[in-house]
Amino acid sequence: MPTILIQDGYRFFFYSNDHLPQHIHVEKADKTAKFIIEPVVLIKSAKFNSKELKAIRSIIEDNSELFKAKWNEHLGNN
Repeated sequence: MPTILIQDGYRFFFYSNDHLPQHIHVEKADKTAKFIIEPVVLIKSAKFNSKELKAIRSIIEDNSELFKAKWNEHLGNN
């Protein structure tokens, strides 16, 4: 479960056996979410409020190239 980025207390990661479409998991304390990387689309969320989800979306948009590159490095076309 490689951690790709930690920013503002949010940990962005994916699982070693993840699948397409390219997506990123996010956690902070007991809160979790999953977003498609591009275009940024929320797939599911547990306990994050709308303000937090907006902040997470912005972080993903700002780091989408990093997330896609790390996905391809670790998972290829999975």
